[in-house]
Amino acid sequence: MTTVSRTFTVEAPPQTVVPYLADFGNAVQWDPGTESCTRNDSGPVQVGANWHNTSKIAGISTELTYTLEQLTDGLIVLVGRNDTATSTETIEITPSGTGSSITYTNDLEFNGAAKLAAPLAKVVFEKLGNDTEKQMTEVLNGLAR
Repeated sequence: MTTVSRTFTVEAPPQTVVPYLADFGNAVQWDPGTESCTRNDSGPVQVGANWHNTSKIAGISTELTYTLEQLTDGLIVLVGRNDTATSTETIEITPSGTGSSITYTNDLEFNGAAKLAAPLAKVVFEKLGNDTEKQMTEVLNGLAR
């Protein structure tokens, strides 16, 4: 399993950050790897909601179906699955002054022959973690203005 985690602060308060990040369709704005992310169902964003995500990382395109598996005032867990991988994105949000402290963790588990890519994936995903932190910070700070 490849795990990448970042903790950072943003200007937007948790009551703004949580609903924004829980709607995974917004990933096109804050996730540098996401090319498109469309909701498969309708209604309120709640546990069970799911999205079709297309990402391109290190020149390789992949499609996953993400499901919102946990949602509280301070925790979002989204799990993306396809035949070759399972990506679990855990986002913890706590108040920090007038803004929020965010811990973003992505656990990526490869299936079958794709497991051979795990050592290389760690290097790629560390860089992506840095890029995600930067982009997510910019987008969330924009929501506070």
